[in-house]
Amino acid sequence: MALVEVGARGRLLLWPRVVLFGDSITEFSFQENGWGASLAERLVRKCDVVNRGLSGYNTRWAKLILPRLISKSTGAESTVAVTIFFGANDSALKDLNPKQHVPLEEYAANLKSMIQYLKSVDISEDRIILITPPPLQESVWEKECLAKGDKLNRRNATTGEYAQACVQVARDCGTDVLDLWTLMQKNQDFSSYLSDGLHLSAEGNSFLAAQLWSRLEKNLSALPSLLPYWRDVDHTNPEASLL
Repeated sequence: MALVEVGARGRLLLWPRVVLFGDSITEFSFQENGWGASLAERLVRKCDVVNRGLSGYNTRWAKLILPRLISKSTGAESTVAVTIFFGANDSALKDLNPKQHVPLEEYAANLKSMIQYLKSVDISEDRIILITPPPLQESVWEKECLAKGDKLNRRNATTGEYAQACVQVARDCGTDVLDLWTLMQKNQDFSSYLSDGLHLSAEGNSFLAAQLWSRLEKNLSALPSLLPYWRDVDHTNPEASLL
């Protein structure tokens, strides 16, 4: 826990932080029963869990803004974990969704670029977790597209290629990876994990939260609770316990 002198009243407490960086699946993760909210609940009084999810974004845009979110002067030192969770938009079909689509090779290069940037501000590989996009349930997502006057603009097999690329980047760069695309399809009917064919349902959020915690637990579970438990505060001289 980092402490900064702020004068006679004591020292400023700087909570360690976990940064969740991704697209809409990350942005929505603080909704009721969301995977980000679950992580924040586990880490209350130990870490701040910071939601930096940006709906609709792809890795081409993400790599440009990452230095504006994390730098040596804006909390890199206190950042104990970062998740990078993109691919659901990058893997959109070019002909039908050119605005969000990013070619497979560029997607992989963008992920590597973001990892290299984080390393340049002293966030080491063991604090970075890549998350692949989840599988796509085409029949349900097609209904969402048709309701907006669009054609089906994603394919599960294509999403799988991006998931495989994400896994390979993690191997190449020495980071951990959570391969949602593969893990969710081990249960042949993965529809219960998705709310609209693309985004996570309550069950999908719970699945992701459990899988992610199994990877974070070894580094984060030992973090101390910040400030004493209330029963341990000396009520006759609280300054002795709290400052």
